[in-house]
Amino acid sequence: MGGSDQWGNITTGAELIRRTNGGEVFALTCPLITKADGGKFGKTESGNIWLDPRYTSPYKFYQFWLNVSDSDAERYIKIFTSIEKEEIEALIAEHQKAPHLRLLQKRLAKEVTVMVHSEDDYNAAVDASNILFGNATSDALRKLDEDTLLAVFEGVPQFEISRDALAEGVKAVDLFVDNAAVFASKGEMRKLVQGGGVSLNKEKLAAFDQVVTTADLLVFAPLFNRKRISLDYGVMVAQQVLVLFVQVHKTLCTFGFRFELCELQVTVF
Repeated sequence: MGGSDQWGNITTGAELIRRTNGGEVFALTCPLITKADGGKFGKTESGNIWLDPRYTSPYKFYQFWLNVSDSDAERYIKIFTSIEKEEIEALIAEHQKAPHLRLLQKRLAKEVTVMVHSEDDYNAAVDASNILFGNATSDALRKLDEDTLLAVFEGVPQFEISRDALAEGVKAVDLFVDNAAVFASKGEMRKLVQGGGVSLNKEKLAAFDQVVTTADLLVFAPLFNRKRISLDYGVMVAQQVLVLFVQVHKTLCTFGFRFELCELQVTVF
């Protein structure tokens, strides 16, 4: 048994068996499951996911299914879930009425994530997704473990700042213009803050000159892996990740969509 791309190998094996001992074998192949770009699900393909959380975190696993195209979602929900045919047809019909709600992708992502990982992992992935794309709270941000934090903010613009800059307190406008170029100018930041468009650690900035200190840093427990370990005179030291999460909300009126530009400031010791 194998994918249709293995037909040549299978028939060669069948011929070998026939010639060596005269045995009779039977072969069965099935069509390959492909992604939107035409690539197959295989360990040598880029952009693939693994069932093992060591290689693909539950968050990334969930996001993979959540971001498939509409056409792929219709195929995958029939292949990778145990949902009854009638319910799938109802889901597809409901999804087609409002594709922007991504009802099909959300149900697909839930079913597969719970099946492969767990209900708790699914809920954690949803909470993590809301950090960037939803209305998550500061408490939700603090609950993230380091691995999930790094996965959530992969690809998000990052800046490194010195902890000393926060030791005695620094005005937000100076920190996010002079120390880290989140904003092009202090005037731009002032206008956004006055309009309620800037959040620090998921809480709206009350004033553009609000003082930011080390007390605002989010501390994530270090994990003992090769990315976070340094050897100092033979002593293994686990590095800590300290984060200031700044979110800039810019509203685009066209079509009524709202876009958020997220910036992440990280200091690693």
